[in-house]
Amino acid sequence: MYKNYLKRVFDFSIALFAIVIASPLMITVAVWLHFANKGAGVFFLQERPGRYGKIFKVVKYKTMTDEKDESGNLLPDSERLTQFGKILRATSLDELPEAFNIAKGDMSILGPRPLLPSYLPWYTERERHRHDVRPGLSGLAQVNGRNYLDWDKRFELDVQYTEKITFLGDVKIIFQTVKKFLSHSNIATDTNKTEGNMAEIRAEKLKNENSNK
Repeated sequence: MYKNYLKRVFDFSIALFAIVIASPLMITVAVWLHFANKGAGVFFLQERPGRYGKIFKVVKYKTMTDEKDESGNLLPDSERLTQFGKILRATSLDELPEAFNIAKGDMSILGPRPLLPSYLPWYTERERHRHDVRPGLSGLAQVNGRNYLDWDKRFELDVQYTEKITFLGDVKIIFQTVKKFLSHSNIATDTNKTEGNMAEIRAEKLKNENSNK
């Protein structure tokens, strides 16, 4: 009952409430980013696979500029990440616009995080079950290590969540999420360094396994 019906009602209600209550903060952040990003825009939209692998566009605050080198190539992420962007990432406020994704039904408050479409071919059969539910703003993996978990452990926690979704379980994860947020623990400002690209990691692993045969 909760998993199939009430969870969606809960998601929509909380997302709508958050949008209304946080609207002054969201507008303030947007104005600040307009200047901090040097005209690169306020929002970052990127395609991500949602429930059943259906592609949607996740919306977040843009924390980097679009500055390029002399050859016209984007500078490294670390050089384009603004000071204000670092603050947004450190406080997870860059993900606040995802409330609109939740209200729309692309995402849920809780669930496996939506990752890159390029990762889809690299999931194991069991790991593909992480897409049996809507992706979430937070989830079991996020309160148990977040970006500092290796991909195998992270995906196992994602699947474990999809296998047993309960109201009390979700309440527990929400409290753990708030605790993590207030303590700023396990929050990485540069995820490329902490977690790496899963597709590249698994492609390299497969290459090494084949070379050792």
